[in-house]
Amino acid sequence: MIHENGKDQRVQAGLFTMAADQGGALQTYCIDIHHPTQDGAKYQETPWSGTSLNANPDAGKIRWILENSYPQVNDLAGLAAKAGSGALTEQTAAAGTQVAIWRYSDGADVDAVNPAAEKLADYLEKAAQNVAEPKASLSLEPAAVSGKAGEKLGPVTVHTNAASAQVEIGGDAATAGVKPVDKNGKTVESVVDGTQLWFDVPAGAQAGSASLDVQATTNVPVGRAFASETRSQTQILAGSSGSTVAATASATWGESGPIPAVSAEKNCAKGGVDVTASNQGDKPFTFDLAGQHHTVAVGKSTTITVPVWEDQSYDLTVKGPDGLTKEFKGVLDCKVASEGGASPAGGQSPLPSASPSTAAQGSGADTGSGSAPGGDLAATGGSSATPVIAGVAVALVVLGAGTVFFIKRRKPAEH
Repeated sequence: MIHENGKDQRVQAGLFTMAADQGGALQTYCIDIHHPTQDGAKYQETPWSGTSLNANPDAGKIRWILENSYPQVNDLAGLAAKAGSGALTEQTAAAGTQVAIWRYSDGADVDAVNPAAEKLADYLEKAAQNVAEPKASLSLEPAAVSGKAGEKLGPVTVHTNAASAQVEIGGDAATAGVKPVDKNGKTVESVVDGTQLWFDVPAGAQAGSASLDVQATTNVPVGRAFASETRSQTQILAGSSGSTVAATASATWGESGPIPAVSAEKNCAKGGVDVTASNQGDKPFTFDLAGQHHTVAVGKSTTITVPVWEDQSYDLTVKGPDGLTKEFKGVLDCKVASEGGASPAGGQSPLPSASPSTAAQGSGADTGSGSAPGGDLAATGGSSATPVIAGVAVALVVLGAGTVFFIKRRKPAEH
């Protein structure tokens, strides 16, 4: 039961499951109690700094809860003994875990209707300790590089927990002779954590750009956050099977003039989006962003933070010479409702809805004593022995430097 603004509201709580398009499954809990899932939302593996966890001093406790409760701990009898809760089912264990997470992720005044789930939530809340944020399953740094044709552009460093990952040049660049190489100029097809890559661009190549695509099969680390490009509730990973993950970096080259590299990422600490532009050409790079002119000197880099309202969709476009256009879209979702995040219209955050907005609701388990079917408490999603996220079919695609998932609407399972 959620207690807020003098009102009590009962909603479902439990695990979500996302099935990756290219194989594998992810189980998640919600860390965004006041917002529902959105039909057709696209999710990307996101560092805590790009979510409401960025300024949360208890974010590490959430990861501890994930690592010390269901489904990471599937010995429910042993978990019940530690919590002193009495018998736990998969449904009540998931509900109690979600409640404990909400107390730290949203600062919510929330309790479980089912006594065993409530005792588990209390145990997890009291026992939790701060642990560090897990590293990304796969990322490339930096996300964009530039330079002159005839040079090696980079380096781009691979960060991954996979044993190995496969590399290829995307788009039409391969037919133009652009290759991924190591520092000695040797073509690279497979990489490991820490590998440095360069774009080898042939001399005389016409000005252009290319993507460097890296793909691996791995288990995404427990505690990684998943944020959407729409206002769909933020998730945190509770467990995964082997899943295909992908990351992309880009390169731009030319023979003369400004040769820019442009990338963007959310900056929750500053309440906006950081747009970074560098210039490896022989003339200054001048561009327009958010109604203002900016210039990057030769061999220099600059980062501009564009302010964005909390919960606001943004569509930022960098416009430069010779028709250069780079577009970055998303939603700034950095605060929980209890922090007083305002919308541009000054609206107030509502109590969570028992039914996800424009999204299919997961099957609910009856975990309350004598309650109607629909779950103990909870997430704007679902809880059952085979938990389902609002619309389980998730398509993994390559975008930026992270792992991306599409949630598609699916008819809820019958309970």
